[in-house]
Amino acid sequence: MESLLDPEEAAAYIDAVMELEDRAALLLALRQVAKAHGMAEVARNAALGEKTLFKSLSDDGNPTLETMNRILHSVGLRLSVVASGLKSNPA
Repeated sequence: MESLLDPEEAAAYIDAVMELEDRAALLLALRQVAKAHGMAEVARNAALGEKTLFKSLSDDGNPTLETMNRILHSVGLRLSVVASGLKSNPA
């Protein structure tokens, strides 16, 4: 858990989990990063209520993009988009 305090380590961990394309795994990874930083601290820095944070990152959570951005920014991370390397089929 201590390694998740390092933004580079946390980013690599979340990025690897995102490759799994598993929502439950992503929520668990985000929850672990938030716990490493202290849930109350993350909630305060993200301007979210603690209940909202816990609910958003629970197994049944479904955080909005805004909530995800707030959580990530509160721990020194941000969302990013990169090319997947797959060619899209023109419509």
